[in-house]
Amino acid sequence: MHPLKLLPLKLLCAVASLSAPLSSFGADAPSIKPAPTTVNKEELRAKLTPEQYAVTCNAATEPPFKNAYWNNHAAGIYVDVIDGEALFASNHKFDSGSGWPSFFQPLTKGTITEKEDRTHGMVRIEVVSTKSGAHLGHLFPDGPRPTGMRYCINSASLRFIPVADLEKEGYGKWKSVFEATPASKAPATDKK
Repeated sequence: MHPLKLLPLKLLCAVASLSAPLSSFGADAPSIKPAPTTVNKEELRAKLTPEQYAVTCNAATEPPFKNAYWNNHAAGIYVDVIDGEALFASNHKFDSGSGWPSFFQPLTKGTITEKEDRTHGMVRIEVVSTKSGAHLGHLFPDGPRPTGMRYCINSASLRFIPVADLEKEGYGKWKSVFEATPASKAPATDKK
C-alpha cells in the first residue's frame, strides 16, 4: 500500500491539493454517510464536491448568501461532511445577516477545535472539526445570548439531517435536543 493512503486527513488534504485545481465548484452536495477520519485522497476527492474539498481541506470560503444552509430554517442537526460527526443543532442557529449559517454554540463540547488564524492580514479564530480536522469557518464574539458567540460556518463543510430523519441516519440520540423546552429555559436567539 502506498504510504499516502493512510495519512491523517489534514495532511492528506494538503498533499492532494498540490495537484488539484479548486475552480468549478459543484452546485449540490452529495449525501455523505459517516466515514473514517483517515481516508485516502482518491476516496476524499470522490466523496466531496470540489467546493467541499476546497473549504474543508484548504480553508476556502464559499460565497455568502449563495450556499446551501444560510437560510435553512428546518429543524435538525448539522454534521461534518467528511466523517458525519454531529456538530450543530438548528435550535442553536440564528440569522446573523452574514450570508453563512451561524450558530451561538456547538451541539456538544469537544467536537469543535478553535485555532488562531492570521491569514488575510487579520487575527481570527478558525473553527475546525476536532475528529476530521476539516475547516468549518470562524468564531466571532458578536453572537446572541446566551453565549454571545457566532460560529460562522461554511455550508460546504456540513450536511444537514432533518429531525424526521435522525433515527434512520443513525443520529437518534439527538432527538431529545428538539423536544419541547419550557419558554423560560429556551435559548435566546435575539442579538445582544
